[in-house]
Amino acid sequence: MTALSILDLIMIGEGKSLGHSINEALQCARRAEAAGFSRYWVAEHHNMPGIGSAATTIIMSHLAAGTSTIHIGSGGIMLPNHAPLIVAEQFATLETLYPGRIDLGVGRAPGSDRDTVLAIRGRNPNSREFSEDVKAVTDYLADNRVQPARGIPGKHETPIWILGSGLYGARLAAELGLPFAFASHFAPRCLLEAISVYREHFRPSAKLSTPYVMAGVCVFAAETQQEADYIASSHQQWVANLHKGQPGLLPKPVEGYMKQLPDSQRIGLDQELACSVVGTRGVVRRWLQEFAQITSADELMIDSRIYDPEARSRSYEIAAEALLDA
Repeated sequence: MTALSILDLIMIGEGKSLGHSINEALQCARRAEAAGFSRYWVAEHHNMPGIGSAATTIIMSHLAAGTSTIHIGSGGIMLPNHAPLIVAEQFATLETLYPGRIDLGVGRAPGSDRDTVLAIRGRNPNSREFSEDVKAVTDYLADNRVQPARGIPGKHETPIWILGSGLYGARLAAELGLPFAFASHFAPRCLLEAISVYREHFRPSAKLSTPYVMAGVCVFAAETQQEADYIASSHQQWVANLHKGQPGLLPKPVEGYMKQLPDSQRIGLDQELACSVVGTRGVVRRWLQEFAQITSADELMIDSRIYDPEARSRSYEIAAEALLDA
């Protein structure tokens, strides 16, 4: 059975505050836990209007404290923004507080623009290799004394995932024998090739004996097609605004949004959101089953930026009923 999980950027909606968004995330995480979701991950972005997930580990701790069984993780921590030792210390602490429930997903994208990168890393940051950072974090969590400094004493069994939107991450995850999460929810182009590369070159490790693939999808599910189209429009508007260089708060939904767009803009949006389904339970079930079959993904992670928290939680529940029950 294909597992289901959730990615949350802690979107701040029009007329709302960061506090609203964090509280809504906790309510969604609780509903997702009850619905049978495996994980609830929080992204890392900086200086992005409308995205409130900059302090990723703090929000993770809040979500873990308010839930009981669901895994809470990072989707992901952008390692070039942080010293590996600090990342290991933070996740070892989270693992100590919430044993067996913390995931460390790591990526190498800046998660922000050039000015923000300079603000985070300084004007003359030392160039670091992502693969070496991953190995360093692994060493610190294992407390194997390979690194010159030592993290929080004791071995911490925090699962590490490699995140990617291209072939580099697939190859690295395969080389290190780690689970691989592909960002097909916004970068679908290389999905099947990346999965193939990962599986073909996978080397078993002490952490993972066989390949494990997670693929990102966008799901907007409701009782009627009209309602599904309506709630999906917030996500679609935000992405379209980002493409126009106008990122902002998550817009309120509008009726018939996609039909209002010029053909060129709608085509571009459709291409970016190709791994998306908008519809009723039956539509969502068929789409998710077909996507899982085509990719042979072990797990699907949903990114759905829906303005109303009740509609968002209900969309998650419909997706779970559609796929997990099937």
